[in-house]
Amino acid sequence: MTAVPLPTAETRWRCTLCGNLTRFDVTRSSRAVEFIHLDLAGEPKVEEREVLSETVESVRCRWCNAVDQVELVSRPGAGEEG
Repeated sequence: MTAVPLPTAETRWRCTLCGNLTRFDVTRSSRAVEFIHLDLAGEPKVEEREVLSETVESVRCRWCNAVDQVELVSRPGAGEEG
């Protein structure tokens, strides 16, 4: 399994098949430590979460349903001084 690179401040995802830039289903694996507070009825609520590691396993395009056909492209205006 190859990890999919995450977008950065200068890049974003783009589907290579249909050109979608905005809608994706992302499958992730993560390790986290959570502080869970239970109310008196026993209902849990995560109050703090620290992500120890996270990997994007796959990205599926919501428009054309293509799996792992996503590339990183430059965001508009990335790198320009303003």
